[in-house]
Amino acid sequence: MDVKKILIVDDEESVRYSFRKLYKGPEYQVFESGNGLEALSVIKKEKPDLVLMDIEMPGLSGLEAIRRVKDMYPRLPVIIITAFGTTERVIAAMKYGAFEYLEKPFDVDRLRAIISEALELKRMSDEDDSMEIRPADVQTGEQIIGKSPAIKEVFKMIGRVAASDVSVLLNGESGTGKELVAKAIHRYSDRSDKPFIAINCAAIPDTLLESELFGHEKGAFTDASQVKEGRFEMADKGTLFLDEIADMSLSLQARLLRVLQEGTFERVGSNKTLRVNVRVISATNKNLENAIAGKQFREDLYFRLKVITITLPPLRVRTEDIPLLTNHFLSRYCQEMKIPMVSVLPETMEMLIAYSWPGNVRELENLLKRALLLSKSKVITPDLIRGEIVSSGMEIYPATGSGIHVHMPANLMEHEGNLYRYVIDQVEEELIRRVLEESKGNQVRAAKILGISRDKLHQRITRFGLI
Repeated sequence: MDVKKILIVDDEESVRYSFRKLYKGPEYQVFESGNGLEALSVIKKEKPDLVLMDIEMPGLSGLEAIRRVKDMYPRLPVIIITAFGTTERVIAAMKYGAFEYLEKPFDVDRLRAIISEALELKRMSDEDDSMEIRPADVQTGEQIIGKSPAIKEVFKMIGRVAASDVSVLLNGESGTGKELVAKAIHRYSDRSDKPFIAINCAAIPDTLLESELFGHEKGAFTDASQVKEGRFEMADKGTLFLDEIADMSLSLQARLLRVLQEGTFERVGSNKTLRVNVRVISATNKNLENAIAGKQFREDLYFRLKVITITLPPLRVRTEDIPLLTNHFLSRYCQEMKIPMVSVLPETMEMLIAYSWPGNVRELENLLKRALLLSKSKVITPDLIRGEIVSSGMEIYPATGSGIHVHMPANLMEHEGNLYRYVIDQVEEELIRRVLEESKGNQVRAAKILGISRDKLHQRITRFGLI
């Protein structure tokens, strides 16, 4: 029998006892350690297949211990467990190479599933010497607010990609915080002391966008009275964030592809080739695959941009974050306006949580700012937001019985070429969510119910931020 060795690192004996009891049997051998330094010795001696490690321990912290473990044994999966779950801890754990991050008290079924996946990955890596469990890379310092499973998956992805130099494509509806994520990736990358330059490709006419990106020489066109550096030059050795990338013309896409492939370009009106070292992060709220099918986006550029894809969840699937976001925005604007902190009535909060938020976090922020300006007391009452919500332009078709509801935009032309996918995605997302609830998070069972492979289900779960 292939016995799996599991090391439990926690300063609480009761936690270690729980794991001993949970994994009692001939197929497992459980080792224990009460602190990080002791754990390093046990790992060196016993060569475990998996480590479960607390963060808060006396002496050497779990985060420092995991950093040392991954330096010495990069293929050894480590699952972080802690009672203190914050954005910084989630990303820091992933930075140092955690396989997964779980908060106490944890769901036993989910824990078992994660441990099984980690042990299977370790087995595969042992069989294939070319396979590595790569340490996740870096934490984020930007204040991304949230504690929902969906947004924590974003934290983890930021941690995994930040220190690498690969291109990242951010997908998500308008207002979900794509630029905030781009800044977080940059801030905790090795380029953090270099420029972060952002440009909205949809906000600049195509005739000017080329000059904005690549710069121009004096006299290159009528208004070119002097030499101008482009955004690529400004971002040299740093990061360039291209927002609304789907709105870039095909001719400019070709020039962008060259920069990504070769790192070279010419200013408008110049034959001199310039070389830059820029990491590109791009973002879109459109379906680029549909744009490729419609000959509106280059397929070769698409694959260059999406080495790593991070999908930001819409606010309607992370409603547990709405109270946190509300408090954050109100605190921020009360401080800026130099007024006493205001509170939100329970019935007002219920309305905020029940609303579908087609404009996502940006809409919530703007609504709260308006409510704060209009408020004549120290509380946000329902009447201050009711009119904004009702007049938002989003029709809501409620479910009858156990049916699935779909949010339809008032102006269908805003989703021209993408309306079918927009609606289907909502139906598929809610269907998968309900099946996961019915199967109590068991992905194997959920995949069987849906009639799809587990890999495909996992892809959909990640895409919709349902983890």
